[in-house]
Amino acid sequence: MGKNGSGKSTFSKVLVGHPDYEVTGGTAVFKGEDLFEKEPEERSHAGLFMSFQSPVEVPGVSNMDFLRMSCNARRAAQGLPELGPLEFYGFLSPKLSALNMSPTFLDRNVNEGFSGGEKKRNEILQLAVLEADLAILDEIDSGLDVDALRDVANAVNGLRKSTNAVLMITHYQRLLDYIKPTFVHIMEKGQIVKTGDALLAKQLEAGGYEALSAGS
Repeated sequence: MGKNGSGKSTFSKVLVGHPDYEVTGGTAVFKGEDLFEKEPEERSHAGLFMSFQSPVEVPGVSNMDFLRMSCNARRAAQGLPELGPLEFYGFLSPKLSALNMSPTFLDRNVNEGFSGGEKKRNEILQLAVLEADLAILDEIDSGLDVDALRDVANAVNGLRKSTNAVLMITHYQRLLDYIKPTFVHIMEKGQIVKTGDALLAKQLEAGGYEALSAGS
């Protein structure tokens, strides 16, 4: 959490290797390896995933093809056999159900013509398919109505295990009412300035950042 411009999204994009950013120093160690030595696709194969605030449209590429190719690329990196079309559909169907998504989504081009809520559901579907070890979710609650927020949150909770982690960026307590955080970090000017538990987010909602600064 943090004010607009505090560096939350920048931090996330740097971790996944966004081309708009150049790393000039430091390291980011994930599972014993420096992420900055890897290409973006290698970071994804290693188990890193990021859901963007504004997912891009990919005309001409069906959701089904995109998801299966992404899944098989990750499986290949893990030394697992590829899933054929029928096997993959069987693997995918329960994940669609968990998000209350119609199978017709699979025939549509990636995010093309999707509403804001549909794009966010589609991002979480990608996360579910890739079975990432570290999911970075950048404001997945923006643009969602109450029902869509509940569905997305339930799907994220269903993916949480003792062997993976979720890093969420949000401005609002309403998301944290559904997805209970273990830790809450407050970011300011590119630095984490305060860390606490779920109570910290409630204090922030009640009094704003000025109240937190006065109390620190």
